Amino acid sequence: MSLTFEWHGVFPALTTPFTSSDELDLDMFAKTINAQVDAGVHGLILGGTLGEASTLTTDEKEKLVKFAVAHTKKQIPVILNIAEGATRAAIEQAAWAVKWGADGLMLLPPMRYKSDARETVQYFKQVAESAPLPIMIYNNPVDYKVEVTADMFAELAPCSNIQAVKESTRDISNVTKMISRHGERFKILCGVDTIAMEALIMGAHGWVAGLVCAFPQETVDIYELVQEGRIEEALEIHRWFMPLLELDLHPKLVQYIKLAAQETGIGSEYVRAPRLTLTGEEREKILGIIRGGIKKRPARQMA
Repeated sequence: MSLTFEWHGVFPALTTPFTSSDELDLDMFAKTINAQVDAGVHGLILGGTLGEASTLTTDEKEKLVKFAVAHTKKQIPVILNIAEGATRAAIEQAAWAVKWGADGLMLLPPMRYKSDARETVQYFKQVAESAPLPIMIYNNPVDYKVEVTADMFAELAPCSNIQAVKESTRDISNVTKMISRHGERFKILCGVDTIAMEALIMGAHGWVAGLVCAFPQETVDIYELVQEGRIEEALEIHRWFMPLLELDLHPKLVQYIKLAAQETGIGSEYVRAPRLTLTGEEREKILGIIRGGIKKRPARQMA
């Protein structure tokens, strides 16, 4: 049985830990999950961009989902990302997610083909109708070239299991536009670390976070402080966090965030080819940002 949950709070887009020999590192995965659960996150997302989804086999996705479901003991939902090029393949992945025990799905538009509005809506509908799991649509036209507009969400509204949007357009006004148009029909989770606090203040319901993979407690604290109206205290953490949050915006966000998680002791920097671990001046530059942030890490402010 999948877990009943609400799309509220901090949902880490987890990295996928590998060993030096390019195998899944489930021991490190357990350490990563423990750190997130201990910090109070509200759900886990597997196999997203940060999870190096395009390099994972179906067998590896199965291992990750089943491990996370068993390890969390249904304390929080486990969400599987679907990023496929064909509708048939996406439906197949959704069916596997149900079988593996996932609690929900994050669903991207078709990969590799830039679908128009009619095609995108039909794609989402067919996947949603095939799987009895809650779905969050990933809206990221900057990276994936397809924007899911408020009008398109109106067409998706009859699909009751399409419940949320990962809002990554980088246009903060979209939070207001979605709420004004659809009220509470779709929960809004900001998917861009640098503007997540602003989105939460404007009414977003949660944060699909990246740097949470290295700094889970600070991420959860910002969310909770905003919910409690303690904006100045949240701002203090946010301002410290910003140089680190900006690592989420770079094409090498996977390498940068994995290196940060290694520095905080809850991850490793191993990535899967064609990605390569950082070297030379680039690695030293990113390490400087990470270590500078760790050195100035603020004391926890939650009561």
